[in-house]
Formats: sequence, C-alpha cells, structure tokens
Amino acid sequence: MLSGLLFAQATLLLGAEERVHTADVCVYGGTGAGVIAAVQAARMGKDVILLEPGKHFGGMSAEGLGGTDIDNHRFQNSLAVGGLALEFYRRVSAHYGRQQAFADMVSARKKDQSLWRFEPHVAEKVFTTWLEEARVRAWREHRLVDRDSVKKDGARIVALRCANGVTIHAAMFIDATYEGDLLAAAGVTTVIGREGNARHGETKNGIQLSLGHRALEKRIDPYRLAGDPASGLLFSVSSAPLGQEGEPDATVQAFCFRLCLTRRPENRLPIEKPEGYDPTRYELQRRYLTAGGVITPPYAGLPNGKTDPGTWHKLAGNMPGMNGDYVTASHTERQLILRGARDYIQGLYWFMAHDEAVPTAARAQWAAWGVCRDEFTDNGGWPRTFYVRNGRRMVGDFVLSEKHGLRDNPEPVNDPVGLVWWPHDMHEARRLVRDGAVWHEGTVFDSSPTGDWIPFGIPYRALVPRIAECVNLLTPTCPSSSYVAYSAYRIEYQFMTAAQSVATAAVQAIDDGVPVQRVDYARLRARLLKDGQVLVKPGD
Repeated sequence: MLSGLLFAQATLLLGAEERVHTADVCVYGGTGAGVIAAVQAARMGKDVILLEPGKHFGGMSAEGLGGTDIDNHRFQNSLAVGGLALEFYRRVSAHYGRQQAFADMVSARKKDQSLWRFEPHVAEKVFTTWLEEARVRAWREHRLVDRDSVKKDGARIVALRCANGVTIHAAMFIDATYEGDLLAAAGVTTVIGREGNARHGETKNGIQLSLGHRALEKRIDPYRLAGDPASGLLFSVSSAPLGQEGEPDATVQAFCFRLCLTRRPENRLPIEKPEGYDPTRYELQRRYLTAGGVITPPYAGLPNGKTDPGTWHKLAGNMPGMNGDYVTASHTERQLILRGARDYIQGLYWFMAHDEAVPTAARAQWAAWGVCRDEFTDNGGWPRTFYVRNGRRMVGDFVLSEKHGLRDNPEPVNDPVGLVWWPHDMHEARRLVRDGAVWHEGTVFDSSPTGDWIPFGIPYRALVPRIAECVNLLTPTCPSSSYVAYSAYRIEYQFMTAAQSVATAAVQAIDDGVPVQRVDYARLRARLLKDGQVLVKPGD
C-alpha cells in the first residue's frame, strides 16, 4: 500500500497525465472548509477529489488569518467548536507541543485565546497532511474554466471542466470557495451586495448612516486641495452619494490582506518601497496623523513572535473601494486586482515606516516589522490572496436572516447542522464624503455578550440550492443568507463546521439515492452528533 505522501504524489502525477476523472464527491475550493468536507466524505468511505484553483490548501487559515476568531472577545464561542473543526485545532496544538494544555482547556471549558492561534504555514501543513492521511485526491491549480465550466443533465451536475483541460464526473459536488464560483457556474441563483432592510425584515442591512463608531476619530478634509471640491477627492474616497438608511447597496464590506509579520531579525524581511510608489495615495493618512490621529502599529499575537494585521485601524488594513468586481471577475482580472491592492498595502507600510508626516517614534515602531522569511515563501513573504469577507451568497428556498440571531423573539432554526456563535459583524463598505469630511459607511459590530444577538443554528436548508436549480450541489461557505446573517456566519471554524455537515449530507444523499434537499434530517443529525458536532448552545 502506498504511504500517504506517495499516494498524494501519485495522484498529482495522475491528475497531470489523465484528462477525465470520476469520483463519488468532488469538492471545489481547497479552503479550510474544502479540506474538512473532503476528509469527512473520505472517512465515510467515499472516493473524493478536491480541486484547489490556486497552489495552497487551507484558505485564509493558510493565507494569514492565524488570529482565529475564537474566544477573542467578551463572549466564549469556543463552546461551539466541535467535530473536525476541533480536530484541526488539536492538530495545530500538537505541532506546537501544547496538546495537553489544549485538551485541559477544552475539557474544563476554559477560555484561552492563545491556544487557538497559529502560523499560516503550520495550518497549511496540518491541512495537507490530513488530506494525505485520508487519501483524498487533492489537486492544486485546478480552477474552473471561465465559460461553460459545468455540464448539467436537468437539475443535476454531471461534470465540471477545469482550465487545464481536466474534466471531473461525480455524484455529488460541494462549493467550498469564498466567492461561490461553482454555484454561479452551475446556474444556481446567487446575490452579491447588501439587501435593503425591508427585503427580509431586518434592521442592520443596507446602507448604514447612524453614527457611533463608524466615523473617523478626526475630521479630515476629503479634497485634494483642502476646502476645494473642484480639485477632486483624495485617493480611496468615493464620490458616491450617501443614500438612505437601510436602503440596498451593491457594495460589501472591505477586503484586506492578513499579513504575517515579525520583528525578529533572523526571520524578518524588510518591507521595500513598491515599484511605482505614489505618496499621494496616502494623503488621507498624512492628514489624519497631522490632525493628531494615531495609526496603531502591529503587535505580536501569534506564535513565534508573529502577527496578522488586517483591520486594526480604519486607515491601515481594510481597503474600501478596492474590492472592485473581484468576486465576479475572471481569473486574469482577479490577479490584476490583487496586484494593485498588494502594491497599495505595501506602499502604506512603507509610508508608515519612512514618511516624515509620521511621528518619529511611530516610524520606528512600524519600521521594526517586516514580512516573514518562512511564510508565503513563493510570494516574497506576502499573502497570495484577499481576505474575501463577502462573496456570492446563494439564494435558496430558505434564507438565513438577522432575525434568526436576535436575542428577543428569534426565528427558530429547526434543522441545525452547526452553531453560529459570533455577532453580526460588518466592516466598512464605503469611504465617502459626509458633511464635508471623510466618513466610513457600513460598519456594524457588537462584541457584548448581552447585546441584541445570541448564538443561532446553521440551518441545513441554507446550505442547499432550490431543488429546481440543482439536486447534487451543497455549499458550506456561501449559504442562502442575508448580508447581515452572513456577517455572523463567515468565521473560519464555522465554515469548517458547515463543511463537515454538508459532506455528511452528501454521502447520505448518495447512499439513499435522493436529492440533497430530501436528505433525512433526523438521520443526518444523529450522525453529526455522533461525530462530535455542536448543533445548539450548550445548556439549551
């Protein structure tokens, strides 16, 4: 019998030589959710193919999001982590030799956010080893061809085509991408953007104009020549009208990169000035600093002195207005958008470390940080993709909404296959002019454990499309949900939880010969509980 590593190498060679492959389950998207789905289906005895459009498995966990959102606020959401998601974090702990401390924490239900954190390359190693052990045919650089990538027979996917000429036939398909690429290719109805509050009877959807913590701490003139609207706007400030409170809007919360940085000289690569650096792109930051504002430098929050800054300050991480049409763009267009965003954020870090507008002490603090020699080694220490906070969302017969997670009179979830334990969490979507000053629109977040939200179930019905559109496709990453509900759902461990559940349902649908919409929920629930999934808040 081939060892796990030799098996993986053999299947990679096979994938390069043969053009047509057949499997029981095909998972598209090698995110953490994709890996979990593939492993679960393989453990249940199915032949599985996992296709990753890029070169790395693990999604955002391997692309810089090491400060995972578990027990890092006043509430304790680690109680929702079970099944294979919990196994992932156990495997990470074993890498660091802290498995006993992790086991003691879980057993005693203690809260210690440090034991959930990891370095990106460690996450990728854990995921890749796991796939080898499960004997999943896991293939990198297999992305859907841009046009006519899915062949269907009525409402059933028969095959999908990759840009490298490979065709995959399978009984069941799972879209584990953040963007919802397979859903769209299969003709499943999806939505992008913010619905208005009226659409699903919500209060936090659509345009958000109430004040609170959305405004910058300093009033900043938005015009190139201060006080002169005719001179044009500063870079990244949009001329779009404010709109009306709660009305629909096509934009979504800003993307960012989750960099992995260090101050340790032996592992530090300095952040160089990017080619074509344009200091005028950072005039907003310059004016903010001149007005007495402080742009907080990174701090070490990951193992081995590393950090994963993404959104610590409104002007030093998120990039409102720079998402572009990334979600719906072609592969080539996405690469151009990524390159432009990378140049911007690299230039911002250069600015903070070298520009005379930055106070001397702050410059020294920023200059101490660099990218890591041992992370993202095929990209000069820089992440290879965005933190896509909101891609396509499926539109099914059931739509998960804000009402399912409200503390007062929540809508019940009668078919939970996991638990969402995170508040409604939207970052800014637009950087606008309001009352003659720069203003951020779209932010909603309440970390209070006694706020207006409660943990709520992940409904199985939200993970399957309408039966008329497709009978053999599920998604753990792009559920049928409103923009607001998705903002609470979109946490990596919750993606992993949903992935194990949809893989279990896919296997059950194959064995019973039924559409995914007709899976016996009672049997599905029993298997999920047997496998350690957390379906309701402990104590409920």
